[in-house]
Amino acid sequence: MGNAADFTIDAQDDGAQIVRLWGDLDISDIDDLPQRLDAIDGPVAEIDVSAVEKMDTVGAWLCHRLARDHGADITGGDEDQNRLIEAVSNADNGGKIRKKRPIPPIYAMQKTGEAVLLALTSFVGMISFFGGLVRSFFAVLLHPGRFRFKALVRQFELVGISSLGIIGLMSFLIGIVIAQQGSVQLRQFGAEVYTINLIGRLTLRELGVLMTAIMVAGRSGSAFAAQLGTMKLTEEVDAMRTIGVSPMEALVLPRVLAGIFMMPLLGFYACVLAMIGGGLLCWVALDIPPATYVQRIREVVPMYDVWVGLIKAPVFGAIIALSGCYQGMQVRGNAEEVGLRTTAAVVQAIFMVIVLDAFFAVFFTWVGWA
Repeated sequence: MGNAADFTIDAQDDGAQIVRLWGDLDISDIDDLPQRLDAIDGPVAEIDVSAVEKMDTVGAWLCHRLARDHGADITGGDEDQNRLIEAVSNADNGGKIRKKRPIPPIYAMQKTGEAVLLALTSFVGMISFFGGLVRSFFAVLLHPGRFRFKALVRQFELVGISSLGIIGLMSFLIGIVIAQQGSVQLRQFGAEVYTINLIGRLTLRELGVLMTAIMVAGRSGSAFAAQLGTMKLTEEVDAMRTIGVSPMEALVLPRVLAGIFMMPLLGFYACVLAMIGGGLLCWVALDIPPATYVQRIREVVPMYDVWVGLIKAPVFGAIIALSGCYQGMQVRGNAEEVGLRTTAAVVQAIFMVIVLDAFFAVFFTWVGWA
């Protein structure tokens, strides 16, 4: 037992009182001090704890409660006592809400550096992954019996046939939007007929293949990452290596080949549906008959516009499949990683597709296919 806690009251001329505490304000020495403090009548202006030798959470709570009930100030405490009283006060008030501080420049620079480093690491990892894929491709060429044709056909179905509905609907609506917006703007100059030029060239060169690539990235690229990531978590990939089956040949190669082969077909299919949608709106809104529309398309759209889309499509397909498979094979640890890697696969694929599309646009302009 220590020194029993007690207090005295000093009355001021204005009627206020100063409560002076002393002794050990801890749970073993307060005795009936809480009841006596509650019995204090009249206003309390100050609570002096300079004579308190020890204080625990219970003692700090008594001081805080007395100050709270009477609106008094607590004085005379040392650094540790003041910190303890402040902690108890914050807990009673639900904790202080600190104002959000602006991000200092050094923090922003740190995050930028981390993002750049992550991007470079991912780029180097994808290059290495692509190298392993090329090696597996030539190994399969030397030993055709190791190639899984059934897996390739299955991926053809998942990447291509199963996505015909959503890609067709999206392309059809995009064609309608292009025709509607183009006709509204061209009507100001009395040149509505050039809406057909806009539909034909824009869908074949750019939007048909680009929007198809974005849809495939969101649909098939994410599926690749989720499938391979789940197989990594369940150790199926390790089991394949154990029995002598290459995951790159069995899992990655069929998916990448499916993306390469199906993207040109899906892109051309999307372009046709977009031109049909645009032709429908031209027929309804501009009174351009379907026969005239088709004839005009044949006159104003050069053949190299078709080749531009068909050249870009397999590259986009390879990038989407490669990104999805790479992110899926990087899954480690837990199921949350699958979601993160799936999101990263979609974002990475769409970003790389748009960047490559910009490079293709500059390249084809340079060679005269503008």
